[in-house]
Amino acid sequence: MKKPLSVRIKNNRQYYYLLLPALIYVLIFCYGPMYGLIIAFKNYKGSLGIWQSPWIGFRNFKDFFELYNFWDLIRNTLVLSLYSLAAGFPIPILVALSLNELKGRFKKISQTILYAPHFISMVVLVGMMATMLSPSVGVVNTLLETLGMDRIYFLGESKYFRHIFVWSGIWQNMGWSAIIYIAALSNVDMNLHEAAAIDGAGRLQRILHINLPCIMPTIIIMLIMSVGNIASISYEKVFLLQNDLNLSVSEIISTYVYKRGILNANYSFSTAIGLFNNVVNVVMLIIANTISKKFTETSLF
Repeated sequence: MKKPLSVRIKNNRQYYYLLLPALIYVLIFCYGPMYGLIIAFKNYKGSLGIWQSPWIGFRNFKDFFELYNFWDLIRNTLVLSLYSLAAGFPIPILVALSLNELKGRFKKISQTILYAPHFISMVVLVGMMATMLSPSVGVVNTLLETLGMDRIYFLGESKYFRHIFVWSGIWQNMGWSAIIYIAALSNVDMNLHEAAAIDGAGRLQRILHINLPCIMPTIIIMLIMSVGNIASISYEKVFLLQNDLNLSVSEIISTYVYKRGILNANYSFSTAIGLFNNVVNVVMLIIANTISKKFTETSLF
């Protein structure tokens, strides 16, 4: 017979005491500030404060949906996000599977080399890319010229922007993103590998039929969480790479919010767009979780 909740809490109160500081932190710093979301439905003025600012209902959302470039913002955001997901999600898995096969000092050196780019500042990374891709002094264009090709202004041509953004991000984060898969691989039962080796299975066969299935629940969970961020792209890197020549593909929701909401102090409008983004993300998360739950035994909830 299942014990009442109060009895279970009392019997395990020591664990709840340990959980209490983290719970208080989340309530204060994550859920507490959410009352500020109401300014999305107000014409917020700093002099009046949140509660005294006049209500305007859904006018901020209506203004956003009626923007002349609304569909351009949505398209650019989704294309960039889906491209990053499609190209960037499988690579950390492959990196983890590869690193798991390495042994000794070479494995540690390889891990360090792959992890290091994650700690490069975003501003420094963009500066490195701008220097390397420079049409005048960049090493890439120098190499192209050596091969008899014309120099290219990569950051000035919109067709290159998405590729530069996505693949530089993959290079920077693939080692760090692989850590969780490496941790999952460390829990794979070595007896399975020994039995497979005795039966004549090669290394690739063991990876495909033992390692990959064992970390599949982790892969599914990470995929669900990635889909839950499909409408959110941090503005910093896009904004730093952005210029008037590539604006047609680089203007996304987050950069527009920064320019319209932060620089122009239109906080109600930017909050409304952020709330719209979060609603889209939550809907996508629920859809991805429902599909996963239906076709697999793994889900977030």
